Amino acid sequence: MAQQHMDYQQVRIAELYDLANPQAQDAAFYLSLAGRSPCSVLDLGCGTGTLCCALAERGHQVTGVDPAAAMLAVARRKPHAEQIEWVQSSAQSYKSERRFDLVVMTGHAFQLLLTDDDALAVLKTMRGHLKESGRAAFETRNPLVDWAGEWAARRSSVSIPTRGQILETLEITDKDTEFISFNTSYHSPRMRLTTSSKLRFPTREQVEDLTARSGMLVRELFGDWEAGPFDPARSREMIFIAEICAMS
Repeated sequence: MAQQHMDYQQVRIAELYDLANPQAQDAAFYLSLAGRSPCSVLDLGCGTGTLCCALAERGHQVTGVDPAAAMLAVARRKPHAEQIEWVQSSAQSYKSERRFDLVVMTGHAFQLLLTDDDALAVLKTMRGHLKESGRAAFETRNPLVDWAGEWAARRSSVSIPTRGQILETLEITDKDTEFISFNTSYHSPRMRLTTSSKLRFPTREQVEDLTARSGMLVRELFGDWEAGPFDPARSREMIFIAEICAMS
């Protein structure tokens, strides 16, 4: 479960996050969207840059944007990082003269946008930086799934060569119809680090309305990382592919 938060301004947590999450399950999907021919890609909320570097390795021109300096510091140390333009900025306020073939927001970072105003600002950033024929892609979890119930029992362990065995636990601290708050703790005999996060779970209709208000239209909606159709009762993901509205 990938997410970013202001806690990742802390270098130790950013490094640990990267080691515990070397590649998200959505990577192959987003790489396939970029295709094999070189294109320009803007990654908003790029985190530690794993996807950016994979895109650059395949010959794409990549700009990675993230508000956390610590996350970008980790990203800059990766192979192919020198081919990428790294920008420290929030997705809401990012501005560039460049226009891109593909704009993405991955790792469920869209769920960190807790208000309609923030979500609309990010969607307008996507719209404003797309070429006329470009596409924007992002995902959010299906709110009909009992995520709090699943995460309440979550415990996982990862072996990191420099730090030994790290136990990751998640504690739900608050839940209502649209939001879940939780603490994620990483601990070993030598350390303990905790991050706090709050995620929003908008409905399909809310996201499609905000996308339309930004000047884009949702052209495709997938329910899994194999590009299967979205089923409200069964799909875990809502993966949106949007394009510029011809009338905008």
